[in-house]
Amino acid sequence: MLRGVTVLCRTWRPLAPRTATRYLHTVYQTVELPDTHRMLRDTCREFAEKELQPVAGLLDREHRYPREQVQKMGQMGLLSVAVPEDLGGAGLDYLAYAIALEEVSRGCASTGVVMSVNNSLYLGPVLKHASEKQKKKWITPFCSGDKIGCFALSEPGNGSDAGAASTVARLDGEHWVLNGTKSWITNAWEASATVVFATTDKSMKHKGISAFLVEMPTPGLSLGKKEDKLGIRASSTANLIFEDCRIPRENLLGQSGMGFKIAMQTLDAGRIGIASQALGIAQAALDCAVDYAEKRIAFGSPITKLQAIQFKLADMALALESARLLTWRAAMLKDNEKPYTKEAAMAKLAASEAATRISHQAIQILGGMGYVTEMPAERHYRDARITEIYEGTSEIQRLVIANQLLKEYQH
Repeated sequence: MLRGVTVLCRTWRPLAPRTATRYLHTVYQTVELPDTHRMLRDTCREFAEKELQPVAGLLDREHRYPREQVQKMGQMGLLSVAVPEDLGGAGLDYLAYAIALEEVSRGCASTGVVMSVNNSLYLGPVLKHASEKQKKKWITPFCSGDKIGCFALSEPGNGSDAGAASTVARLDGEHWVLNGTKSWITNAWEASATVVFATTDKSMKHKGISAFLVEMPTPGLSLGKKEDKLGIRASSTANLIFEDCRIPRENLLGQSGMGFKIAMQTLDAGRIGIASQALGIAQAALDCAVDYAEKRIAFGSPITKLQAIQFKLADMALALESARLLTWRAAMLKDNEKPYTKEAAMAKLAASEAATRISHQAIQILGGMGYVTEMPAERHYRDARITEIYEGTSEIQRLVIANQLLKEYQH
Protein backbone atom coordinates (compact mmCIF):
# COMPACT_ATOMS: atom_id res chain seq x y z
CA MET A 1 0.00 0.00 0.00
CA LEU A 2 2.97 2.34 0.44
CA ARG A 3 3.82 2.06 -3.24
CA GLY A 4 0.14 2.48 -4.00
CA VAL A 5 -0.06 5.89 -2.44
CA THR A 6 3.20 6.94 -4.09
CA VAL A 7 1.76 6.07 -7.48
CA LEU A 8 -1.43 7.86 -6.50
CA CYS A 9 0.50 10.98 -5.62
CA ARG A 10 2.51 10.92 -8.83
CA THR A 11 -0.36 10.38 -11.21
CA TRP A 12 -3.03 12.68 -9.77
CA ARG A 13 -3.36 16.06 -11.52
CA PRO A 14 -5.12 19.12 -10.13
CA LEU A 15 -8.08 20.15 -12.23
CA ALA A 16 -8.20 23.48 -14.05
CA PRO A 17 -9.59 26.22 -11.77
CA ARG A 18 -13.06 26.32 -13.33
CA THR A 19 -13.37 22.53 -13.40
CA ALA A 20 -12.04 22.29 -9.84
CA THR A 21 -14.71 24.69 -8.61
CA ARG A 22 -17.53 22.59 -10.05
CA TYR A 23 -15.86 19.40 -8.90
CA LEU A 24 -15.45 20.49 -5.31
CA HIS A 25 -18.91 22.03 -5.19
CA THR A 26 -20.31 18.64 -6.23
CA VAL A 27 -18.26 16.97 -3.51
CA TYR A 28 -19.68 19.32 -0.91
CA GLN A 29 -23.26 18.81 -2.14
CA THR A 30 -23.12 15.04 -1.98
CA VAL A 31 -20.77 14.80 1.03
CA GLU A 32 -18.96 12.05 -0.84
CA LEU A 33 -15.23 12.07 -1.33
CA PRO A 34 -13.79 11.59 -4.83
CA ASP A 35 -12.17 8.22 -5.54
CA THR A 36 -8.68 9.73 -5.30
CA HIS A 37 -9.32 11.11 -1.85
CA ARG A 38 -10.94 7.91 -0.60
CA MET A 39 -7.97 5.89 -1.84
CA LEU A 40 -5.63 8.28 -0.07
CA ARG A 41 -7.68 8.08 3.15
CA ASP A 42 -7.70 4.28 3.08
CA THR A 43 -3.97 4.09 2.41
CA CYS A 44 -3.14 6.56 5.19
CA ARG A 45 -5.46 4.72 7.57
CA GLU A 46 -3.71 1.42 6.84
CA PHE A 47 -0.31 3.06 7.32
CA ALA A 48 -1.41 4.57 10.64
CA GLU A 49 -2.80 1.28 11.91
CA LYS A 50 0.33 -0.68 10.97
CA GLU A 51 3.13 1.81 11.47
CA LEU A 52 1.93 4.38 14.00
CA GLN A 53 -0.63 2.98 16.45
CA PRO A 54 1.61 0.11 17.65
CA VAL A 55 4.44 2.49 18.62
CA ALA A 56 2.57 5.70 19.52
CA GLY A 57 2.50 4.94 23.25
CA LEU A 58 6.22 4.07 23.34
CA LEU A 59 7.17 7.20 21.38
CA ASP A 60 5.13 9.27 23.82
CA ARG A 61 6.66 7.71 26.94
CA GLU A 62 10.23 8.00 25.67
CA HIS A 63 9.79 11.42 24.01
CA ARG A 64 11.26 9.77 20.92
CA TYR A 65 11.08 11.44 17.52
CA PRO A 66 9.40 9.07 14.97
CA ARG A 67 12.26 9.31 12.48
CA GLU A 68 11.62 6.04 10.65
CA GLN A 69 7.90 6.74 10.30
CA VAL A 70 8.51 10.31 9.11
CA GLN A 71 10.89 9.08 6.42
CA LYS A 72 8.30 6.58 5.21
CA MET A 73 5.71 9.36 5.12
CA GLY A 74 8.10 11.40 2.99
CA GLN A 75 8.38 8.52 0.53
CA MET A 76 4.58 8.37 0.41
CA GLY A 77 4.30 12.07 -0.39
CA LEU A 78 2.65 12.92 2.93
CA LEU A 79 5.16 15.60 3.94
CA SER A 80 4.46 17.68 0.83
CA VAL A 81 0.86 16.87 -0.06
CA ALA A 82 -0.03 20.17 -1.77
CA VAL A 83 3.40 20.83 -3.32
CA PRO A 84 3.51 20.48 -7.14
CA GLU A 85 5.18 17.38 -8.51
CA ASP A 86 7.83 19.33 -10.40
CA LEU A 87 9.16 20.49 -7.02
CA GLY A 88 9.09 16.97 -5.56
CA GLY A 89 5.68 17.08 -3.89
CA ALA A 90 2.58 14.92 -4.20
CA GLY A 91 0.64 17.44 -6.31
CA LEU A 92 -2.61 16.94 -4.43
CA ASP A 93 -4.99 19.54 -2.99
CA TYR A 94 -5.66 20.84 0.51
CA LEU A 95 -8.67 18.61 1.03
CA ALA A 96 -6.38 15.64 0.45
CA TYR A 97 -3.94 17.09 2.95
CA ALA A 98 -6.66 17.49 5.59
CA ILE A 99 -7.86 13.91 5.09
CA ALA A 100 -4.35 12.45 5.19
CA LEU A 101 -3.37 14.43 8.29
CA GLU A 102 -6.46 13.29 10.18
CA GLU A 103 -5.63 9.64 9.53
CA VAL A 104 -1.97 10.07 10.53
CA SER A 105 -2.98 11.90 13.73
CA ARG A 106 -5.48 9.17 14.48
CA GLY A 107 -2.50 6.83 14.67
CA CYS A 108 -0.10 9.18 16.45
CA ALA A 109 -0.77 12.85 17.20
CA SER A 110 2.94 13.63 17.59
CA THR A 111 3.67 12.34 14.10
CA GLY A 112 0.68 14.32 12.91
CA VAL A 113 2.10 17.62 14.19
CA VAL A 114 5.45 16.91 12.52
CA MET A 115 3.55 16.41 9.26
CA SER A 116 1.43 19.50 9.86
CA VAL A 117 4.35 21.85 10.51
CA ASN A 118 6.32 20.69 7.47
CA ASN A 119 3.32 20.92 5.12
CA SER A 120 1.49 24.01 6.40
CA LEU A 121 3.92 26.20 8.28
CA TYR A 122 7.20 25.56 6.49
CA LEU A 123 6.44 24.53 2.90
CA GLY A 124 3.23 26.59 2.73
CA PRO A 125 4.79 30.08 2.91
CA VAL A 126 7.87 29.07 0.92
CA LEU A 127 5.71 27.71 -1.91
CA LYS A 128 3.58 30.87 -1.98
CA HIS A 129 6.23 33.56 -1.56
CA ALA A 130 9.64 32.18 -2.59
CA SER A 131 11.37 32.97 -5.88
CA GLU A 132 11.84 30.16 -8.37
CA LYS A 133 15.50 29.93 -7.38
CA GLN A 134 14.60 29.74 -3.70
CA LYS A 135 11.99 27.02 -4.29
CA LYS A 136 14.57 24.58 -5.65
CA LYS A 137 16.72 24.95 -2.55
CA TRP A 138 14.11 25.35 0.17
CA ILE A 139 11.28 23.09 -1.03
CA THR A 140 12.46 20.05 -2.99
CA PRO A 141 14.85 18.63 -0.31
CA PHE A 142 12.05 18.92 2.28
CA CYS A 143 9.56 16.69 0.46
CA SER A 144 11.20 13.29 0.78
CA GLY A 145 11.40 12.97 4.58
CA ASP A 146 15.18 13.33 4.75
CA LYS A 147 14.76 16.96 5.81
CA ILE A 148 11.96 18.77 7.60
CA GLY A 149 11.35 22.42 8.34
CA CYS A 150 9.93 24.56 11.13
CA PHE A 151 8.25 27.94 11.61
CA ALA A 152 9.59 30.59 13.99
CA LEU A 153 6.99 33.23 14.84
CA SER A 154 6.19 33.04 18.58
CA GLU A 155 8.42 34.74 21.13
CA PRO A 156 8.74 34.40 24.92
CA GLY A 157 7.01 37.69 25.73
CA ASN A 158 4.64 38.07 22.80
CA GLY A 159 2.28 35.10 23.05
CA SER A 160 -0.59 35.54 20.60
CA ASP A 161 0.54 39.03 19.52
CA ALA A 162 2.19 38.06 16.24
CA GLY A 163 2.75 41.69 15.30
CA ALA A 164 5.06 42.40 18.25
CA ALA A 165 8.24 40.74 17.03
CA SER A 166 11.18 41.71 19.25
CA THR A 167 13.57 39.60 17.16
CA VAL A 168 15.33 42.04 14.83
CA ALA A 169 17.14 41.78 11.51
CA ARG A 170 19.49 44.46 10.15
CA LEU A 171 21.08 44.59 6.74
CA ASP A 172 24.88 44.54 6.79
CA GLY A 173 26.24 44.57 3.26
CA GLU A 174 25.18 41.33 1.59
CA HIS A 175 23.95 39.74 4.81
CA TRP A 176 21.07 40.04 7.23
CA VAL A 177 22.07 39.85 10.91
CA LEU A 178 19.42 38.33 13.20
CA ASN A 179 19.17 38.75 16.97
CA GLY A 180 16.44 37.52 19.29
CA THR A 181 14.67 34.42 20.61
CA LYS A 182 11.81 32.44 19.13
CA SER A 183 9.86 30.11 21.41
CA TRP A 184 7.62 27.03 21.22
CA ILE A 185 9.13 25.95 17.90
CA THR A 186 7.85 22.52 16.87
CA ASN A 187 10.40 20.33 15.02
CA ALA A 188 13.20 22.58 16.32
CA TRP A 189 15.68 19.81 17.11
CA GLU A 190 15.15 17.88 13.88
CA ALA A 191 14.68 20.75 11.40
CA SER A 192 17.12 21.56 8.61
CA ALA A 193 15.60 24.98 7.92
CA THR A 194 13.19 27.48 9.41
CA VAL A 195 11.04 30.41 8.32
CA VAL A 196 11.85 33.22 10.76
CA PHE A 197 9.95 36.47 11.32
CA ALA A 198 11.95 39.49 12.48
CA THR A 199 11.48 43.27 12.67
CA THR A 200 13.42 45.15 9.99
CA ASP A 201 11.84 48.59 10.64
CA LYS A 202 10.53 49.27 14.16
CA SER A 203 8.90 52.54 13.10
CA MET A 204 6.50 50.62 10.83
CA LYS A 205 5.32 48.32 13.66
CA HIS A 206 3.69 45.17 12.18
CA LYS A 207 4.32 46.47 8.65
CA GLY A 208 8.02 46.48 9.47
CA ILE A 209 8.24 42.71 9.96
CA SER A 210 9.97 40.56 7.33
CA ALA A 211 10.33 36.82 6.78
CA PHE A 212 13.62 34.99 6.30
CA LEU A 213 14.80 31.51 5.36
CA VAL A 214 17.50 30.18 7.68
CA GLU A 215 19.43 26.94 7.37
CA MET A 216 19.85 24.78 10.44
CA PRO A 217 22.40 24.46 11.87
CA THR A 218 24.04 27.78 11.07
CA PRO A 219 26.52 29.94 13.01
CA GLY A 220 24.81 32.28 15.45
CA LEU A 221 21.74 30.06 15.83
CA SER A 222 21.48 27.80 18.87
CA LEU A 223 18.70 25.61 20.26
CA GLY A 224 17.17 25.80 23.70
CA LYS A 225 16.36 22.71 25.75
CA LYS A 226 13.63 20.35 24.59
CA GLU A 227 10.47 21.23 26.47
CA ASP A 228 8.97 18.50 28.68
CA LYS A 229 5.35 18.72 27.53
CA LEU A 230 1.95 17.45 28.62
CA GLY A 231 1.20 15.96 25.19
CA ILE A 232 2.54 15.43 21.64
CA ARG A 233 5.72 14.40 23.41
CA ALA A 234 7.32 12.55 20.50
CA SER A 235 7.76 15.89 18.70
CA SER A 236 10.44 18.31 19.81
CA THR A 237 9.61 21.83 20.99
CA ALA A 238 12.38 24.31 21.83
CA ASN A 239 13.58 27.90 21.56
CA LEU A 240 15.60 29.19 18.61
CA ILE A 241 18.20 31.67 19.85
CA PHE A 242 19.73 34.09 17.32
CA GLU A 243 22.94 35.85 18.35
CA ASP A 244 24.44 37.85 15.47
CA CYS A 245 23.26 35.15 13.11
CA ARG A 246 24.35 36.13 9.60
CA ILE A 247 22.37 34.86 6.61
CA PRO A 248 22.68 35.78 2.92
CA ARG A 249 20.71 38.80 1.72
CA GLU A 250 18.96 36.55 -0.79
CA ASN A 251 17.36 34.58 2.06
CA LEU A 252 14.65 37.22 2.46
CA LEU A 253 11.28 35.51 1.79
CA GLY A 254 8.99 37.72 -0.29
CA GLN A 255 9.47 41.47 0.01
CA SER A 256 10.78 43.39 2.99
CA GLY A 257 7.89 44.35 5.29
CA MET A 258 5.68 41.47 4.10
CA GLY A 259 6.38 39.27 7.10
CA PHE A 260 3.20 39.93 9.06
CA LYS A 261 1.05 39.29 5.98
CA ILE A 262 2.95 36.08 5.24
CA ALA A 263 2.52 34.93 8.84
CA MET A 264 -1.24 35.58 8.87
CA GLN A 265 -1.76 33.80 5.54
CA THR A 266 0.31 30.87 6.78
CA LEU A 267 -1.64 30.60 10.04
CA ASP A 268 -4.96 30.61 8.15
CA ALA A 269 -3.86 27.55 6.20
CA GLY A 270 -2.16 26.01 9.22
CA ARG A 271 -5.40 26.11 11.19
CA ILE A 272 -6.92 23.67 8.72
CA GLY A 273 -4.03 21.34 9.50
CA ILE A 274 -4.45 21.67 13.26
CA ALA A 275 -8.19 21.08 12.88
CA SER A 276 -7.36 17.88 11.01
CA GLN A 277 -4.92 16.83 13.73
CA ALA A 278 -7.63 17.44 16.33
CA LEU A 279 -10.09 15.36 14.30
CA GLY A 280 -7.65 12.47 14.26
CA ILE A 281 -7.19 12.64 18.03
CA ALA A 282 -10.96 12.87 18.56
CA GLN A 283 -11.61 9.91 16.27
CA ALA A 284 -9.00 7.82 18.06
CA ALA A 285 -10.59 8.67 21.42
CA LEU A 286 -14.05 7.76 20.14
CA ASP A 287 -12.71 4.49 18.71
CA CYS A 288 -11.18 3.66 22.07
CA ALA A 289 -14.39 4.47 23.95
CA VAL A 290 -16.63 2.41 21.66
CA ASP A 291 -14.28 -0.57 21.65
CA TYR A 292 -14.09 -0.60 25.46
CA ALA A 293 -17.82 -0.02 25.94
CA GLU A 294 -18.72 -2.95 23.70
CA LYS A 295 -16.48 -5.29 25.70
CA ARG A 296 -17.17 -3.99 29.21
CA ILE A 297 -19.93 -5.96 30.93
CA ALA A 298 -21.96 -4.31 33.68
CA PHE A 299 -25.28 -5.47 35.13
CA GLY A 300 -25.12 -8.50 32.85
CA SER A 301 -24.71 -6.77 29.47
CA PRO A 302 -22.28 -4.52 27.55
CA ILE A 303 -22.35 -0.95 28.85
CA THR A 304 -23.34 0.22 25.35
CA LYS A 305 -26.84 -0.85 26.42
CA LEU A 306 -26.86 1.86 29.08
CA GLN A 307 -28.63 5.04 28.02
CA ALA A 308 -26.08 7.23 29.77
CA ILE A 309 -23.29 5.68 27.67
CA GLN A 310 -25.33 5.93 24.46
CA PHE A 311 -25.97 9.63 25.08
CA LYS A 312 -22.27 10.25 25.58
CA LEU A 313 -21.36 8.39 22.38
CA ALA A 314 -24.03 10.27 20.42
CA ASP A 315 -22.72 13.64 21.62
CA MET A 316 -19.16 12.62 20.79
CA ALA A 317 -20.10 11.53 17.27
CA LEU A 318 -22.10 14.71 16.66
CA ALA A 319 -19.23 16.98 17.69
CA LEU A 320 -16.75 15.00 15.58
CA GLU A 321 -18.82 14.91 12.38
CA SER A 322 -19.74 18.60 12.67
CA ALA A 323 -16.10 19.61 13.05
CA ARG A 324 -15.04 17.36 10.18
CA LEU A 325 -17.50 19.00 7.78
CA LEU A 326 -16.31 22.46 8.82
CA THR A 327 -12.71 21.38 8.23
CA TRP A 328 -13.43 19.94 4.79
CA ARG A 329 -15.35 23.09 3.87
CA ALA A 330 -12.41 25.32 4.83
CA ALA A 331 -10.04 23.10 2.82
CA MET A 332 -12.30 23.20 -0.23
CA LEU A 333 -12.63 26.97 -0.05
CA LYS A 334 -8.84 27.21 -0.06
CA ASP A 335 -8.63 24.84 -3.02
CA ASN A 336 -11.14 27.02 -4.88
CA GLU A 337 -9.09 30.13 -4.03
CA LYS A 338 -11.99 31.61 -2.08
CA PRO A 339 -11.65 33.52 1.22
CA TYR A 340 -11.43 31.03 4.09
CA THR A 341 -10.05 32.92 7.09
CA LYS A 342 -13.31 32.69 9.07
CA GLU A 343 -13.96 29.09 8.03
CA ALA A 344 -10.44 27.98 8.99
CA ALA A 345 -10.85 29.58 12.41
CA MET A 346 -14.26 27.91 12.82
CA ALA A 347 -12.80 24.55 11.82
CA LYS A 348 -9.90 24.80 14.27
CA LEU A 349 -12.12 26.01 17.09
CA ALA A 350 -14.75 23.32 16.55
CA ALA A 351 -12.26 20.50 16.03
CA SER A 352 -9.97 21.38 18.93
CA GLU A 353 -12.82 21.79 21.40
CA ALA A 354 -14.42 18.59 20.10
CA ALA A 355 -11.13 16.73 20.60
CA THR A 356 -10.89 17.96 24.19
CA ARG A 357 -14.50 17.05 25.01
CA ILE A 358 -14.44 13.70 23.24
CA SER A 359 -11.18 12.59 24.84
CA HIS A 360 -12.54 13.66 28.24
CA GLN A 361 -15.75 11.67 27.69
CA ALA A 362 -13.71 8.68 26.52
CA ILE A 363 -11.89 8.62 29.87
CA GLN A 364 -15.22 8.92 31.66
CA ILE A 365 -16.59 5.91 29.75
CA LEU A 366 -13.48 3.86 30.48
CA GLY A 367 -13.58 4.82 34.15
CA GLY A 368 -10.46 3.75 36.01
CA MET A 369 -9.02 2.16 32.85
CA GLY A 370 -9.11 5.55 31.18
CA TYR A 371 -6.77 6.97 33.78
CA VAL A 372 -3.89 4.54 33.25
CA THR A 373 -1.33 4.40 30.47
CA GLU A 374 -2.30 0.82 29.64
CA MET A 375 -5.08 2.34 27.54
CA PRO A 376 -4.44 5.12 24.98
CA ALA A 377 -7.36 7.26 26.20
CA GLU A 378 -5.23 9.27 28.62
CA ARG A 379 -2.69 10.00 25.84
CA HIS A 380 -5.47 11.23 23.54
CA TYR A 381 -6.66 13.51 26.35
CA ARG A 382 -3.18 14.96 26.82
CA ASP A 383 -2.57 15.32 23.08
CA ALA A 384 -5.91 17.03 22.49
CA ARG A 385 -5.24 19.91 24.85
CA ILE A 386 -2.56 21.57 22.73
CA THR A 387 -4.88 21.89 19.73
CA GLU A 388 -6.74 24.64 21.62
CA ILE A 389 -3.49 26.56 22.10
CA TYR A 390 -1.05 26.50 19.21
CA GLU A 391 -1.54 28.34 15.91
CA GLY A 392 -3.90 30.66 17.76
CA THR A 393 -5.69 29.89 21.01
CA SER A 394 -9.44 29.27 21.10
CA GLU A 395 -9.85 32.86 22.26
CA ILE A 396 -7.97 34.13 19.21
CA GLN A 397 -10.12 31.96 16.94
CA ARG A 398 -13.25 33.55 18.40
CA LEU A 399 -11.82 37.01 17.74
CA VAL A 400 -11.00 36.07 14.14
CA ILE A 401 -14.50 34.66 13.59
CA ALA A 402 -16.19 37.69 15.13
CA ASN A 403 -14.08 40.18 13.16
CA GLN A 404 -14.75 38.40 9.87
CA LEU A 405 -18.44 38.12 10.69
CA LEU A 406 -18.75 41.85 11.42
CA LYS A 407 -16.93 42.69 8.17
CA GLU A 408 -19.46 40.58 6.27
CA TYR A 409 -22.34 42.43 7.87
CA GLN A 410 -20.76 45.80 7.11
CA HIS A 411 -20.63 44.86 3.44
